[in-house]
Amino acid sequence: MTDRGKCQYPDDVDVIREREYPLLKDTTYLDHAGTTLYAKSLIESFSRDLTSNLYGNPHSMSAPSQLSTQRVDDIRLRALRFFNADPEEFDLVFVANATAAIKLVVDSLRDSTPQGFWYGYHVESHTSLVGARELAGNGSRCFVTDAEVESWITQLSSETVQGPRLFAYPAQSNMNGRRFPREWCGRIRESSKDIYTLLDVASLVSTSPLDLSDASAAPDFTVLSFYKIFGFPDLGALIVRKSAGHIFDKRKFFGGGTVDMILTQGTNWHAKKQSSIHERLEDGTLPFHNIIALGSAFDTHERLFGSMDNISSHTRFLAKRLYDRMISLRHHNGERACHVYKPSHTDYTDPSSQGPILAFNLRSSQGAWIGKSEVEKLASVRNIQIRSGTLCNPGGTAASLNWTGADMLRHFGAGMRCGDDHDIMDGRPTGILRASLGAMSNMADIDTFMAFIEEFYVEKSPTMCALLPPPEANLTHRSGFHVESLSVYPIKSCGAFKVPDGKRWGIRREGLAWDREWCLIHQGTGTALNQKRYPRMALIRPFIDLGQGILRVTCGSIHSQSQKTLEIPLDRESSNLTTTSLCQNSSKPSTVCGDQVIVQAYSSPTVSAFFSDFLGVPCTLARFPPQSSTRLAEPRRGAGSRRSPFGQAMPGAFPQDTPTPEAERNPILLSNESPILLISRSSVNRLNETIKSSPTTTNSTGRKKAVAADVFRANIVVAEDFPQPVSAGRPYIEDHWESLHIGPENLQFNVLGSCQRCQMVCIDQLTGVRGEEPYSTLAKTRKSGNKIYFGRHLAISSGDENSTKSRTVMVGDVVTPSYYGS
Repeated sequence: MTDRGKCQYPDDVDVIREREYPLLKDTTYLDHAGTTLYAKSLIESFSRDLTSNLYGNPHSMSAPSQLSTQRVDDIRLRALRFFNADPEEFDLVFVANATAAIKLVVDSLRDSTPQGFWYGYHVESHTSLVGARELAGNGSRCFVTDAEVESWITQLSSETVQGPRLFAYPAQSNMNGRRFPREWCGRIRESSKDIYTLLDVASLVSTSPLDLSDASAAPDFTVLSFYKIFGFPDLGALIVRKSAGHIFDKRKFFGGGTVDMILTQGTNWHAKKQSSIHERLEDGTLPFHNIIALGSAFDTHERLFGSMDNISSHTRFLAKRLYDRMISLRHHNGERACHVYKPSHTDYTDPSSQGPILAFNLRSSQGAWIGKSEVEKLASVRNIQIRSGTLCNPGGTAASLNWTGADMLRHFGAGMRCGDDHDIMDGRPTGILRASLGAMSNMADIDTFMAFIEEFYVEKSPTMCALLPPPEANLTHRSGFHVESLSVYPIKSCGAFKVPDGKRWGIRREGLAWDREWCLIHQGTGTALNQKRYPRMALIRPFIDLGQGILRVTCGSIHSQSQKTLEIPLDRESSNLTTTSLCQNSSKPSTVCGDQVIVQAYSSPTVSAFFSDFLGVPCTLARFPPQSSTRLAEPRRGAGSRRSPFGQAMPGAFPQDTPTPEAERNPILLSNESPILLISRSSVNRLNETIKSSPTTTNSTGRKKAVAADVFRANIVVAEDFPQPVSAGRPYIEDHWESLHIGPENLQFNVLGSCQRCQMVCIDQLTGVRGEEPYSTLAKTRKSGNKIYFGRHLAISSGDENSTKSRTVMVGDVVTPSYYGS
């Protein structure tokens, strides 16, 4: 059965996608529950409207202003009719989003009586519905099950509670797409006239019609966001049942446009507008351009898809296909690869019980949970967009994962925060993966997503990941190693400075001299920028000129005629007046890898403009010099680490280190986890052999290209000294190193653990272009305990750190490793 045959769109969905959604080319978008996508013709239509008509502030009486008022009135009526809401029974208030609509209702209820209001909400509510409980002065209750709600409704007629009450719940869970009984609103009204109902339809209306034609059964307050339906504009609505409009009568705040008269001297008196509910509640100037855009959105949506019923049918068909394929995934031993969080009573073919959202987690063949963050990262590398976490539905997620309140408090105390990568705690997932479908989704989206899951997470045989061989007994008699290259990254997340051959380079306790001593910070948030978000940072290339005492920074592609250069003194106490003026700095708090630190931000407009203009983001340079360090090395625990809260690594995959107190206290500057990062040339070569031998992800027959060692942003690259021309390299042998000595000074470095990798390794350091390798191949060959590793974290030994002798390394220095158990 074809998509078009099922959904009955005016055109085939693939034709619509190609014409209207060019941004979907080479992208699989499965986060429509977050926001759906806007059509190209919608933006073009809105642009033509704005360039053809002069719109003024609706609060004025000029012709342009009256045109705006007329359009707003017309679109307000059209929005009501879109939901089959009779304007005689309902009014629509334009707001920023569904959350703003919720807040408007609960703020007004709080002001309505001295004792406030009572609030009840369903456990599977969106965070914004849960947050309303903080304003309920007369108490609140979370209903954990539907049965609790049903029992409460049946007892309402016999209750004698004083004061207003509000019961809120979602029409559709934004977590798993489960749909809730719409009839609760009417039944509550029949049982008690002092209880108001608020229905959150933001998730529902993105793919399903909402029918408010029966005012007696409709909620008193309906909240939604239009971008969930159309992708644009960013606008919300509160639909008020007029018979419940009196709750706004005692609302204290008033804004421009909502009053008929105000006295500012003598008595504090004002007269609110009474002609309509929306006139009393729409404070200040309306976002009239957004409302005008909504008119174009209605037209475009109807032209492309016909009706919401068509969209509902289309997405229901796709969701059923996706669900069936996900639950059928099996590992080689017959164990399920995917666990879908869906109530037993819902069915993807039944629009009254289930919407087109799938909440799930993945499991290994041994039943171990796969970390949600790692799945989302790898999906992103493959241009597959999904959502992970608690999905702004804390109650529903906790219930699905069987976490209690005590469990959550314990997790918070252990450092877990919203949006972090604490994926597995106590052997169970802390969040959920979500795939959600929209009007323009097609079977290709499902095929691509399922191929991704099968490629990376369905184990076809007992050994999916290439495990390391045990260390050989005669390792000390095999080839030695030497330093192939040294790289310093003066500015965090920017390009490397290659230490010249023959140049001995200083080692400090924080790492190589000048490494990660500077960073770029966002001038608004103070957060340090990184390549994951700003790939062009790779094209910012520093050069350390020790002779001149200057950090010379160049922006742009190599050999580009448009390259620009900035010079920064290495000496923070420079006596050069011009330089001092240019680089005047001030203390500023910043967030670096989640740590709060105080950096010295350069206040010169010349410095900030140099970086801001190149990256297209307001930023400036900041410094975190040695001896100011309050940060300590803390490699993310896992394979080859000294302590692992993530559980045991895959047996034989990576050796486990012996704990030493020293490893916990190594100071760092602005590096992510440790003072020094080391990789092996033999390991890079083996990885590239694997990349080139693997099939491409497109229809082309070409081979994948090797990646440069630069993508791993290591400080030290070691290479093997082969005693014979035919000697074979030993890839990943560094995983067995416990420590190593380098150079004629015999400096000792302790291995802190293996380096956990993220998708930043996919950024070409010469071009700033993001690809899918080497992360895709690493995910298949270097995964242990749900994490991906490549390279080793080092720190100079405490004995050498405190030594008075010179501590330097140089390209060509001999590297002598010590092995675990040797």
